[in-house]
Amino acid sequence: MRATWKGAISFGLVTIPVQLFTATEEHDIPLRQVHEKDSSRVRLRRVCEAEDVEIPYQEITKGYEAPDGSMITLSDEDLADLPLPSKKLIDVLAFVDAETIDPLMFSKAYYVGTSDRAAAKPYALLKQALTEAGQIAVTKIAIRSRESLAVLRVHEDTLVLQTCLWPDEVRSAAGVTPEEDVTIRPQELQMARSLMDMLSEDFDLSALHDEYQEALQQVIEARLQGVEPPREAEAAPAGGKVIDLMAALENSVRAAKESRGEDAGEETEAEVRNMPARKTAKKAAAKKSAPARKSTGSGAKKTAASPKGSGGKKTTAATKRTGKGAAKKTAAKKATKRASA
Repeated sequence: MRATWKGAISFGLVTIPVQLFTATEEHDIPLRQVHEKDSSRVRLRRVCEAEDVEIPYQEITKGYEAPDGSMITLSDEDLADLPLPSKKLIDVLAFVDAETIDPLMFSKAYYVGTSDRAAAKPYALLKQALTEAGQIAVTKIAIRSRESLAVLRVHEDTLVLQTCLWPDEVRSAAGVTPEEDVTIRPQELQMARSLMDMLSEDFDLSALHDEYQEALQQVIEARLQGVEPPREAEAAPAGGKVIDLMAALENSVRAAKESRGEDAGEETEAEVRNMPARKTAKKAAAKKSAPARKSTGSGAKKTAASPKGSGGKKTTAATKRTGKGAAKKTAAKKATKRASA
């Protein structure tokens, strides 16, 4: 890898000569702008508005447009001589816990390597100290004529410098979250947690890939061969608002289980039935119906037994006698049948 920056890390009186290497890369397929009529390249030219002629890159510099519309020119020398203390220095300002910096602030990552042999020991010392403390170093650095906030952290036994946005560059999230008051039922929350567990089981981040780039590559290869590119069937239009959130969660869990080859039906229903909230509701209903049973039982003493009352412990004497007579007749009939047989 080619170094993109050279300087030193400074914390206290310790200086570590280092160089930075770009840690990430994107695998985009380069597409050109072309004229649809004849497929010829469309190029952007740098044209001076006043002279209406194309000018070479060497004659281009930077400028700032004032509120009144006038333009102020800034030369490369003006930008190079800015009083930046972090111009060739990664100045460590503090050591903090990793949770102190919100990942929303992270920008670009660089691997930090040493630029000479003398830096090996202080490099290893800083790396081990950060690892044992579980902390990151907050720093400032100037890269490409721009000073950035940054952090030093350990990644796979290597120091990484991660540039960050300044705190005032992160927009407030006020007004983004729905303001409506909603009530989340315990069974909905439990089903959501079950879905989270199902989707997290055996998850392998390294197995993910860019499906868009693969599909684009297939289209390009088909065009190169002069054949029609593959077309996917159009997906059915999505419905309106979700009416039953619980049903959507149940179907999601069922689909996740089916994708793993598990029996989805019975397990999903069991998860739904065994919710604490539903058990409480059944117990409450049983308690409310108990007094009604007692009043019905007391009424059975004064009146003839109903079909419901005849199944209970408290029955009238007439009912008992009738029951015994019926039992004897039934027994006699059974004995007669056996004798005839």
